[in-house]
Amino acid sequence: MFNKLKAVKENFKAEVKVYQRALADIRTPRLAKRLLKFAVAYVLSPIDIIPDFIPVIGHIDDVIIVPMLIVIAIRMIPKQVIADCREKNIVSPAEI
Repeated sequence: MFNKLKAVKENFKAEVKVYQRALADIRTPRLAKRLLKFAVAYVLSPIDIIPDFIPVIGHIDDVIIVPMLIVIAIRMIPKQVIADCREKNIVSPAEI
């Protein structure tokens, strides 16, 4: 069980690095970059569509809106950009 969680954590970290590289790539559309920036700003902002102090419903907007923005932005990034970023993310034994 612990090994599985560790593998999920490592995979998540690798994917975050891939998408960080994709955002830095000039081939990534501006709208995708803006959507991801808006998602991060929305999470960090104290202003919400539904205030967080309302039990349950206040946090549901965060749980729905932020992942939706991230998925839309990721789908806008060309597959070739993601593939190139994944290739760059693979560490060769000579680099270790």
